[in-house]
Amino acid sequence: MIIKTEQEIKIITQAGKILADIIRELKKEVKPGIKTIDLDKLAQELIFKSKTQPGFLDYKGFPAILCTSVNEVIVHGLPSDYVLKNGDILSLDLGIIHNGYYADMAITVPIGEISREAQVLIRAVKKSLNIAIKKARPGNTTGDIGNTIQRYLEKRGLNVVKDLCGHGIGKKLHEEPEILNYGKRKKGEILKQGMVLCLEPMATIGKAKIKKAGDGFGFKTIDDSLSAHFEHMIVITQNGSRVLTG
Repeated sequence: MIIKTEQEIKIITQAGKILADIIRELKKEVKPGIKTIDLDKLAQELIFKSKTQPGFLDYKGFPAILCTSVNEVIVHGLPSDYVLKNGDILSLDLGIIHNGYYADMAITVPIGEISREAQVLIRAVKKSLNIAIKKARPGNTTGDIGNTIQRYLEKRGLNVVKDLCGHGIGKKLHEEPEILNYGKRKKGEILKQGMVLCLEPMATIGKAKIKKAGDGFGFKTIDDSLSAHFEHMIVITQNGSRVLTG
């Protein structure tokens, strides 16, 4: 685990604000008829204007700026000529580098009119992130966070994706500790002031097992059921936690 200094937290806070602004601009352009590759191009333009660098480009060979994961694709979907249509749901996941430090954030958005089932899924995963953030405080554990997410989602008939997880972040995109979206209370790493973490619950309306998507980069549900993904970057403070990508 890496405890960040006050100066490092200041830089990462700036990175988080820039990233949140970029995600908001991207969200405005999400609508039926737009290609996911066009959203990637817009992300590139917005990052250039912000004088930051893309965090995902060439990371483990990923050839794009933005992850665009549609419907059954959970994370790491590759932008393409796919045209978003009414009823789709889309996860936007983006990372940037600002003054040598990473920021990471994801949201899932509806495309036009979506099914009630999809609405429930999106609301539940977003809510699970919010309650997990409240659980992220000094003295609690990564297991407390995972248990909170799991219980909330499973009570609503959803299945937690167990093969993917949240993480620490800083000079590297993925740092220790891993933050599972399931687990037992009081287990795992103890949270301490100065830790910067990415919490990112992922859930499906079908089976929790996953497989590689056809693009070679994304992960999708094994039964092609809908999935949703939300992510915030937070810092553990003296009395709780603070969202850096809000």
